[in-house]
Amino acid sequence: MKKNKEAILATLKQQGLLPLYYLDSQEESAAILQAMYNAGVRIVEYTNRGHAALKNFSYLSGLANREMPDLHLGIGTIKTPQEAEAFISAGADFIVSPIVSTEVASVVNAAGLLWVPGCMTPTEIHLAQQNEALLIKLFPANVLGTGFMSAIKELFPGQLFIPTGGVDTTQENITSWFQAGVCAVGMGSKLITKEITANKNYSLLEQQTKALLELIGNCR
Repeated sequence: MKKNKEAILATLKQQGLLPLYYLDSQEESAAILQAMYNAGVRIVEYTNRGHAALKNFSYLSGLANREMPDLHLGIGTIKTPQEAEAFISAGADFIVSPIVSTEVASVVNAAGLLWVPGCMTPTEIHLAQQNEALLIKLFPANVLGTGFMSAIKELFPGQLFIPTGGVDTTQENITSWFQAGVCAVGMGSKLITKEITANKNYSLLEQQTKALLELIGNCR
């Protein structure tokens, strides 16, 4: 069952965090998803960054539908309309891109799903808005910085932004992003670390995710 854009955005704003990850292993991908769900996460982005992405995503989507019905599971790193179509067919609740592709936007909008393009300039943000982007990813966040967010937010009143790429787990960094005006932060390897995946330490991931969600709540 497709979930509406408003419900997804409401969940994201409430959670304040969009975890994102990819692993070749289907079993390990599922274990990470379960650990984050157990920690209270209700929106996750799997990324299209490996040969097993579509197969793994299809499995995760089925798992979520059976055991995590209130989870919004999206797919990231979508750059072509063909990729968008494939993952929509596999059950994606929303589509995230590192770029602004009007062709991808057309496919996602036709499916009635949330499209989240990556932007780095005011011109890209404007183009994204013209193509119905309700949420815009500032990418790469560590290059753009909180100063960019503060500088452009008045140009695009009411637009929702989320930084991805280099956002840290520290209170100082997270607080600075929310003060700059974002609605949530995207986080990949800073949360789902190489140490966690190498050691398959999913209980540690659950603990750290709970702590991060609490930290984000205190930072806003």
